[in-house]
Amino acid sequence: MQTRAIPSSAESLPIIGLGTYRGFDVAPGDPAYRQLPAVLDELFSKGGTLIDSSPMYGRAEETTGELLSIHEPRSPAFLATKVWTRGRKEGIAQMEQSFSLLRTERIDLMQIHNLLDWQTHLPTLREWKAQGRIRYIGITHYTPSAYEEVEAVLKAEPLDFLQINYALDDRGVEKRILPLCRERGVAVICNRPLGGGDLLARLKGKPLPGWVSDVQVNSWPQLALKFLLSHSAVTCVIPGTGNPRYMADNARAGFGPMLTDAQRHQLIALLG
Repeated sequence: MQTRAIPSSAESLPIIGLGTYRGFDVAPGDPAYRQLPAVLDELFSKGGTLIDSSPMYGRAEETTGELLSIHEPRSPAFLATKVWTRGRKEGIAQMEQSFSLLRTERIDLMQIHNLLDWQTHLPTLREWKAQGRIRYIGITHYTPSAYEEVEAVLKAEPLDFLQINYALDDRGVEKRILPLCRERGVAVICNRPLGGGDLLARLKGKPLPGWVSDVQVNSWPQLALKFLLSHSAVTCVIPGTGNPRYMADNARAGFGPMLTDAQRHQLIALLG
């Protein structure tokens, strides 16, 4: 799998990761839980490392920690989660719980979810980064109404990562957010990279473009992910799934040539 450099450190990060929203919000007795070790196997065997979670994703952090604790090897995992509460003490308590649930002494990336009380949490994250408890600091958001605040924070604060929605049918960040991240040296993680579910439904039944073999993909999800990865500001995409077959399919987007500008424009036109 291809990797891209995290701008703030030059560390290489594989370009396909895994989102745990919904798919990992399951308990051990659930039949869906039994598929999850194979999801991690597919991620790691294809070269992926980033696993993204959040306290707001129900049981996802706990499930991730459980499965990684028995997975061999655990070392490839690049763990990312979030703080999503108000208040310094509350934020510390929530993040300490994330360490416990994820069963780790170090979290690779801690993100301030939806910029909630970011001015309060950022000093804590900087302190923990200096101590080595976390390695990178990021912010997240998902709604266009917050783009102005996202831009302001990116301009005012030195950050390592931004996680934001970006998909073939949701390209609002292309205008200002992605160029700003490139300018500021901020890594970009694409959340909901396959859209909200409607994107694949719209593409289903349409023939793949004749040039897909040139970019080494053979499915619409792979092509939709590679569309995003063909933007030079994007570092990693994190499609969420609890299905090992989907994880294997998604991971294939991390191999082979990227799309040309002409191919990207053709996909946009095809979507209508």
